[in-house]
Amino acid sequence: MIRALVADDQAVVRTGFVNLLNTQEDIEVVGEAEDGVQAVRVAAETRPDLALLDIRMPYKNGIEAAREILAGPGTTKVLMLTTFGLDEYVYDALAAGAGGFLLKDATFPELLHAVRVVAAGNALLSPEITKRVIGEFVHARTSRLPVHSVGELTAREAEVLVLIARGLSNAEIASRLTITDHTVKTHINRLFAKLELRDRAQAVIAAYELGLVRVGGAVG
Repeated sequence: MIRALVADDQAVVRTGFVNLLNTQEDIEVVGEAEDGVQAVRVAAETRPDLALLDIRMPYKNGIEAAREILAGPGTTKVLMLTTFGLDEYVYDALAAGAGGFLLKDATFPELLHAVRVVAAGNALLSPEITKRVIGEFVHARTSRLPVHSVGELTAREAEVLVLIARGLSNAEIASRLTITDHTVKTHINRLFAKLELRDRAQAVIAAYELGLVRVGGAVG
């Protein structure tokens, strides 16, 4: 059962998401919030598996709320909601540790897929819009990730990082490189430790910042 928190200052939108999620046997909405401050408080009280946060909320925006929720007790994952595909805050949301983002006009199947993917600890990175946003902002804004160089990685670790940035799953990476799933996990754990990354979303940002990936494909 995925225990979810839905935070959005628009009551109609919030209620719509809550009602849709509650139709699923494997999802239960355990809390609602109409602003960022309330979202942080409710998350601390209910410790949901997933917090669905609107990026733009009063008193405390979704990014600030995400940082506090992710730093708090429990293992809550964060999925951000945005009205516009090129929202200026999307890159900051991913850098803060959000597992991905979803447009508010997403279809019901897209919503359910996003909730399940992020709640499972994976990043919602496949949509081209996510990669485009990261690509556009990564060179224009000051990174909040620790500073590292690609030289810290082995050739294989760099290769795995590129494939993560392209949206491949562990199984797909294993198949592409003709190695075992266990070996893929080992490479990922090592490169995450070397680059001080929290999750796959930050790994994608790191791949852009290290110059391993650019908008349109891999470098080298």
